[in-house]
Amino acid sequence: MEISVELTLMPLNKDYEPPIQEFIKELRASEFTVLENPLSTQVYGDFDKVMPFLTDALRTSFQNQDGVIANMKIVKSDRSDYVPNF
Repeated sequence: MEISVELTLMPLNKDYEPPIQEFIKELRASEFTVLENPLSTQVYGDFDKVMPFLTDALRTSFQNQDGVIANMKIVKSDRSDYVPNF
């Protein structure tokens, strides 16, 4: 089953950019399609492969920081080719 996941990582400290950049680099290095915008990063792929990968990536990020929030939205379909029609 293909899924689309939107992630936003929000470190709770003044030096928030390096942890976000490291998290995005880990996502980019994966086998999945990864698209970015200024507010979030999207990961597209098979549910059974994406979810364990994201669990590990989030665990690493959480272990390396004292405070962090992660927002995640999951859609049951690959929306990587979405183009607005307005």
